[in-house]
Amino acid sequence: MFRAKMTFCMQLYNSVKDADMPASRPLRSVLYIPASKPRALDKARGLAVDAIIFDLEDAVSVDEKIASRSTLAEALNAGGYGARMNIIRINAFDTPWGLDDAKAAVSMGADAILLPKVSALADLDALAQITGDIPLWAMMETPLGMLNAASIASHPKLQGMVMGTNDLAKELQTRHRTDRLPLQTSLGLCLLAAKAHGLAIVDGVYNAFKDDEGLKIECEQGRDMGFDGKTLIHPAQVDVTNAAFSPTKGEVELAQRQIDAFQAAEAAGQGVAVVGGKIVENLHVATARDTLAKVDAIAALATE
Repeated sequence: MFRAKMTFCMQLYNSVKDADMPASRPLRSVLYIPASKPRALDKARGLAVDAIIFDLEDAVSVDEKIASRSTLAEALNAGGYGARMNIIRINAFDTPWGLDDAKAAVSMGADAILLPKVSALADLDALAQITGDIPLWAMMETPLGMLNAASIASHPKLQGMVMGTNDLAKELQTRHRTDRLPLQTSLGLCLLAAKAHGLAIVDGVYNAFKDDEGLKIECEQGRDMGFDGKTLIHPAQVDVTNAAFSPTKGEVELAQRQIDAFQAAEAAGQGVAVVGGKIVENLHVATARDTLAKVDAIAALATE
């Protein structure tokens, strides 16, 4: 299932005829869904999210931990989630449920398995011994995980990172600030690690799910930093997040102008072009093609 979906996205990105561009998929909105709630699992099939984290961990009460595995397996077996990326978050291995969660998740057909509180490369090694070739994702939410981010990102099975900003803030004993200044070092370390190893990385949740303006500001901050998208705790946050992490009309128009101008310059035997009084070189064209490819991928996902 995972290979088929990635092939689909690779074909989209190849349409821009840039062989050096990495294949990718939209991850603007990544919504947590409790694995224990059949109604929520069903509703998720109709939401305009790019990815779903089916949660066996924080969103499931202790009394429902074991039963939630069967509930989730039935939902995934029934299908209906389209081209959305399906990620299962298991409980940590230092809990009574983590090991059995991992064993159960192997047969559920998800695109990836997400491990909480990853603090060292060995945490992923332990999970990979159970999950085999299934891609892994890592919750980055501990101080030790921040210090080991580069090592963690090097794991051969790791595909993406998720910032667990609530747990991280608790561990760091920070105060809440709208600019998230106390978390900037941690966010930056994980971003550097993910980009260095070609991983996807999504920002942490915004807790005030009725505060659209605050969500927009935090989404724009994350987008400007380089995050691929944001994790969400409520469907009401989807539209704002999708808009914030999508290329704007102005960005799309500029990207096309840069490509056209550079191609014209090359045809004239020149190595650079000028658009709007600014130099356009190869690196700008690569970014422009990334932008157009992302638009195509978003449009294709919306039709699934």
